[in-house]
Amino acid sequence: MSEEIQTGLIRISDDVVSTIAGLAALETPGIAGMSGGISEGLAKRLSGKNVQKGVSVEVGQLEAAIDLRVIVNFGSKIQDVCLDLQQNVREAVENMTGLTVIEVNVKVEGVAFREDEVIVDDAHRVK
Repeated sequence: MSEEIQTGLIRISDDVVSTIAGLAALETPGIAGMSGGISEGLAKRLSGKNVQKGVSVEVGQLEAAIDLRVIVNFGSKIQDVCLDLQQNVREAVENMTGLTVIEVNVKVEGVAFREDEVIVDDAHRVK
């Protein structure tokens, strides 16, 4: 006869889920970086220690919803890159946390033409 022992509640912080999602996003082919948001019409490309930027999450006890703002590489098929991105982020978060990811929403905020240049639209270039 086995006894169940309740050890307590496990809660995973939003920051942990954001970090996992951001790292998985940056590892996705075709993603140039995360976007820090549109400020005065300009996208700011973030990478490295800023992986939580460009990621918004809502985490419950069993589920998570994730919103990503990204910059894609010029020449990439945006639809394909975003589908891969959604799958990679979902798998990473679910495998590492045990949470069920109910949605991964992606907003493409810019296109990277070169290593140091991001185009939001014809009128705005960021170097």
